[in-house]
Amino acid sequence: MVQARAGAQPAFREIVRRYERPVRSLIARMVGDPALAEDLAQDTFLKAFRGLATFDASRKFSSWLFRIAHNTAIDAIRRRPQGVVELEGPEALSEPPLPAPPDPAEDAALGRALDAALGRLRPDYRVAVLLRYQEGCSYAEIAESLAIPEGTAKTFVHRGRKLLAGLLDRAGWRPG
Repeated sequence: MVQARAGAQPAFREIVRRYERPVRSLIARMVGDPALAEDLAQDTFLKAFRGLATFDASRKFSSWLFRIAHNTAIDAIRRRPQGVVELEGPEALSEPPLPAPPDPAEDAALGRALDAALGRLRPDYRVAVLLRYQEGCSYAEIAESLAIPEGTAKTFVHRGRKLLAGLLDRAGWRPG
């Protein structure tokens, strides 16, 4: 990071190499379009490169980068509304936990169902769930990435997970 801030292009290329897949994956799940995600990931790294001087070295780099990726994806979503379905309500919060696939042959079908369900979540819930379960971020890291309080990050993950479970249940993916 120090070398990249000093203008060393090989150091920034290493940053891109390390984070390209997680950034692109996060954005793809947010926008639901792999081609657009590729473009937005490139925009994310360009913004990161231009903003290296603003990075606070006392913070975690991945949180800073995921925040840039999140904001880039949200901007794209706002420019191209996708008809997000609001699924708030007491019945949505009382659903069972996410199911595990019954056997390896069903992994692909479950993956498609999960992608479809993620696409129906509010963007803030979606990104919180993805950062927690796909990227393994702590609640503090999610809060920092999304510029929200840690309690709100926990709420977004909890509600997103419960809504996903309900959507998957209604699609025929029941636990057990």
